Amino acid sequence: MTYDARLLEAGRGEQAVRSAPEPAIVEPPMLEVGAVENIVATRPQVTLAQVYEKYLNDPTKKRSKRTRLAHETTRRLALEVLGADTPIDRITRGQCRDLLEILRWLPVNCAKFFEGLPMREAAARAKADRSIRTINVTNINAYMARFSAALNWALTEEFIEKNPAKGLRWAEEARPEDRRTPFNVQQLRRIFHAPIFTGCLNEGHGYATPGPMRPRGAKFWVPLLGLYTGARLNELCQADVADIRKIDGIDCLVISADSLHGKTDKSLKNRSSARSIPLHPVLLDLGFMSFVQEKRRQGCEKLFDDIPAGKLGFRSIAFSRWFARFLVRAEATSKGTCFHSFRHGFRDAARNARIDRDIVLTLGGWTNGGQSEAADQYGQGYRPAVLLEAISAISYPGLDLTHLRGAP
Repeated sequence: MTYDARLLEAGRGEQAVRSAPEPAIVEPPMLEVGAVENIVATRPQVTLAQVYEKYLNDPTKKRSKRTRLAHETTRRLALEVLGADTPIDRITRGQCRDLLEILRWLPVNCAKFFEGLPMREAAARAKADRSIRTINVTNINAYMARFSAALNWALTEEFIEKNPAKGLRWAEEARPEDRRTPFNVQQLRRIFHAPIFTGCLNEGHGYATPGPMRPRGAKFWVPLLGLYTGARLNELCQADVADIRKIDGIDCLVISADSLHGKTDKSLKNRSSARSIPLHPVLLDLGFMSFVQEKRRQGCEKLFDDIPAGKLGFRSIAFSRWFARFLVRAEATSKGTCFHSFRHGFRDAARNARIDRDIVLTLGGWTNGGQSEAADQYGQGYRPAVLLEAISAISYPGLDLTHLRGAP
């Protein structure tokens, strides 16, 4: 075919394309407004109660017993305020703000002191009567954080398209009366010169009455351990006998959620809580290891099995209540002090001893505020000998405990 013939043939092809009919566009059928509403109405609604049930029983989530209890408390509050049958995708930002407002005025121990009263009404009473003590800012924000975590889970599982509680928290700083403070030296003297330490009628109801008995159970050792380890109350109360062990030849208290005897009833606040604390020389001087050896001889699993576990399984609850009564009987109370004040005092004692901050965080199981570096993830941490040297510097000027020496 010649060049001219090929051009003629190409022109005929282009003309054929231009003259071909365009393909028909098929419009989708239009749905009436009522039909759209019917489709939305027939979509299965998932309620807040159902989402919480799925969230708390998600097998991919691992929670300690204490964390689960905190989520259960938050669930009860959310279901009561927002409604258990409320569709999860109908919860609004305004309703979440309403929940925050109720938390702002929620009385302390609401279920105990306002039994049978709806939380909304109890909060209204506290708002009208400022003498009613309400939960602190830290607890308010903890409730909201847990509720928001449940909604984040619902978002991930595609039950909702956005989290209406995202970022909601109370911005006000903690009130001075809510801040915990260390015991002063006068309080410490009254605590450790009380009859339970110097001689009482008995370890039961007679603990505050002077007498010939010098029991050395939990009521004697737990406050001393709080003073010289800085450990949290629950960490001490849940300890196993096997948690007192030698590491590199040094007697240590091992704080862990695991138990050497196979089963465990222990929990930790966070990952940083797991640690080993060398026993302070004062604890050894007062005979703590003799107490531990006697527990081993008796075949005990728990170090402080004389503290009742209670229906929730936390020995720290019973001990905290006893210690609050004890402070009153010992005339050692003041605003902002409780058992946790030992932990605050330990931190101050570490500052005054000029112990390296990183070592203090390790001893106390404190996090570093998210400022960790990649290098912090390497190695196995401080040797027990280094930690022992640091903790041995902890002291409380003006406090003399030599009267506690000797076997009971």
